[in-house]
Amino acid sequence: MLFNSLQFLVFFAFVVSLYYALPHRSRWFLLLLASCYFYMVFVPEYVLILFGVILIDYLAAFLIAGTQGFKRKLSLGLSLAANIGILCYFKYYNFFLDNISLLLNSFHVSNPLPYIYVVLPIGLSFHTFQAMSYTIEVYRGNQQPEKHFGIYALYVLFFPQLVAGPIERPQNLLPQFKKEQIYSSLNLRSGLILMAWGFFKKVVIADRLAVVVDDCYWDPGSHSTGDLWITVLFYSIQIYCDFSGYSDIAIGAAKTMGINLMENFKNPYLSTSLTEFWRRWHISLSTWFRDYVYIPMGGNRMGLKKMCFAILLVFFLSGLWHGAKYTFIVWALIHAFFLILEHILKTKNSDPGNFLSRLLKILYTLLVTGIAWIFFRAQNIGDAFFIINRLFTLNTPHWNELAMNTNELVFSFMLIAVLLSLEKPIKKFTPKSSFTYYSALFTLILICYFFGIFNSRQFIYFQF
Repeated sequence: MLFNSLQFLVFFAFVVSLYYALPHRSRWFLLLLASCYFYMVFVPEYVLILFGVILIDYLAAFLIAGTQGFKRKLSLGLSLAANIGILCYFKYYNFFLDNISLLLNSFHVSNPLPYIYVVLPIGLSFHTFQAMSYTIEVYRGNQQPEKHFGIYALYVLFFPQLVAGPIERPQNLLPQFKKEQIYSSLNLRSGLILMAWGFFKKVVIADRLAVVVDDCYWDPGSHSTGDLWITVLFYSIQIYCDFSGYSDIAIGAAKTMGINLMENFKNPYLSTSLTEFWRRWHISLSTWFRDYVYIPMGGNRMGLKKMCFAILLVFFLSGLWHGAKYTFIVWALIHAFFLILEHILKTKNSDPGNFLSRLLKILYTLLVTGIAWIFFRAQNIGDAFFIINRLFTLNTPHWNELAMNTNELVFSFMLIAVLLSLEKPIKKFTPKSSFTYYSALFTLILICYFFGIFNSRQFIYFQF
């Protein structure tokens, strides 16, 4: 079910109303049923895959907690292997098959492996990583196995963050499902205003900029240098508004029910380095890789060579996590290169500097992330290099205009300015009067209604 649909709004209003009408002991069941329905709207049979993962990890947690030494490690290893195996089959089987075929064809040998049409279950990477967090935390002794199967299933299936995060940890989410949530007008207000802001970012900004982005990336050769520079900027804003907009709606929806999800974005485009950018962008994923891959490898305690290898590995895995395409891997390795470079030069770059220095660093971060996003969005690596080459080529012919007239272009830049000026204040918005609150809420709703692009466009990160 898409957040940006009338169906979701009706569903959400019904679930929240019934949630507070029911006694505490029945709420987990309501949320579990609602979450199953929410997911089954996409492809009903794929909920069986989720329950397969849930059952494996539910049982594995007891095996892990009840054993020691090698058996404990083996139990964790089997659980992780099952999760990663399911993810790899659905996400990478055809990618692996295509590359094997390419290699064998170079030796004039046919590929004996069968081609299977595999459709990736929506959001599989997100709930697989969340499920693995549970068994890893049980192994580390930070989480006791959850005896209530329904509560654990809800941990994996909770509908606000089911298909695109944030990727939660069991220590944060499981206790909240067990705690009786008393109705709070403050929680309801905070949640609704955050949801409205998320909808604004998605339907008013992201889906509007997508019109230009999709047109240019579909046929980059028919656009000039100026067109492509605007497109690079627009895609940087589009993917941020699309993904952080989803996170805002998810966090806000959970907040209305008294459940707190972790913050996933902290104004990443105001970062003064790539290192800072990754502390602010998709925080739930970056901290997942930090805690479960980078630190176990040695973290910052390693020597320079080992640390560089660890950073490369983490970002290579991050690229693969995003999808079975070489463009994602190149995108990730660009970030890894600049992170390593920043680490090497950190002693020379430790002073935050004056306003001009900080502005230049922010522009550097925007440039690097913008160029990297080209690989993330391009249909293939060839298109990405073509776009980069044209970006730095002067006097290119102007065959087509942008898929937006001058007034729409100016309006889009105005929206970006509104985003940059209000993104931080809206997260801390705590009005003293009901009039101020409802004025702000209905203003956002009216803006979404009159200026939103309602074309049932999925969120970008649903494909991951």
